[in-house]
Formats: sequence, C-alpha cells, structure tokens
Amino acid sequence: MSVKTELYDVIRKPIITEKATMASAANAVVFEVAMSANKPLIKEAVESLFNVKVKAVNTTITKGKVKTFRGKKGTRKDVKKAYVTLEEGNTIDVSTGL
Repeated sequence: MSVKTELYDVIRKPIITEKATMASAANAVVFEVAMSANKPLIKEAVESLFNVKVKAVNTTITKGKVKTFRGKKGTRKDVKKAYVTLEEGNTIDVSTGL
C-alpha cells in the first residue's frame, strides 16, 4: 500500500455546502475525514496531496441522526469534518475534484 493511498484514506471527500462556501471566504476548505484521523495527520495529508501550506486544522464530529426509513428506525453514520485554514496565497479548488 503506497503512501498516497493512505493519505486518500484520511481525506475522504470535500464538503460543498453553504456553510463550507462561507468558510472559503476566510481561506478555509472543509473535508470529510476518517474518524481515526488526528489534526497533524490531516495537515500532512492536505499539504502533500494539494501542495499547499496549512495554517490551522479544526475538527468537528457530527453525530448521526435517528431517522425513519420505510417505517423502520435507522441511524445515519457519524461524520468527522476538518476545517483546514490555508496560508495566504494558497488555494484549493474543490469543485474540480481530486
């Protein structure tokens, strides 16, 4: 297993929502990351995959909601998000894909 594959396992996908686009005005990008990923690992993965300098990483865990689907109760999965603030002059265009 190569190093690049492991870094793609840390960062699952970019999150493109209204709140995430508002964060991009502050030079930040939002990613869904693995639940086991910590801040230094996320910083290393973003810097090596996108060739940018990371200023700070903030993480949040959203607990899965209990929803009803076809009359049966189910639970959505827990999601960990990373708000990655980039240094001045660095940008990541998440709309083009990885």
